[in-house]
Amino acid sequence: MQKNTYPFNVVISDTSSLSNLKKIGKFDLLKELYNTVTITPEILEEYQKRFKEEPPEWINVKEAKNKEKIAELNKDYGKGEASAIVFAMENPNTLIIIDDQKPKMYAFDIGLNVIGTIGILKQAVDKNIIKSKSEANDLFDELKNTGGWISEKLLKDIKYPLE
Repeated sequence: MQKNTYPFNVVISDTSSLSNLKKIGKFDLLKELYNTVTITPEILEEYQKRFKEEPPEWINVKEAKNKEKIAELNKDYGKGEASAIVFAMENPNTLIIIDDQKPKMYAFDIGLNVIGTIGILKQAVDKNIIKSKSEANDLFDELKNTGGWISEKLLKDIKYPLE
């Protein structure tokens, strides 16, 4: 098994990020960027319900231990988001991929390493996996058009200037 070449010990993703990448046909960016991605059993359940399939072999399922903390966070966030945040809290040097603003800000505020789908696309450009800034801009548009919540202002701010 190849070691994750990214500077984090573990990369965990919430369901919404997986869904957003699938909708724009860039799900495999996760494998290309991080080699393996972890999800919790709660996220696996959401994934299977949403996609009617098993995740690929490069996605590992690992459980967060603190069920009380998951239940506490689940009052404000979804089950998958709560379990991903608790898993990241329990595992030092974890990158959490989460798109929903409220749990994303909570994770950031408590000191977790947080990224969203937009950040993943930008990393893919930086690592030359996405070959052009024009392609990235098209993917940002597609992300917005397929239901990813992106305001017009954010869309304008994230797009790469093209010569």
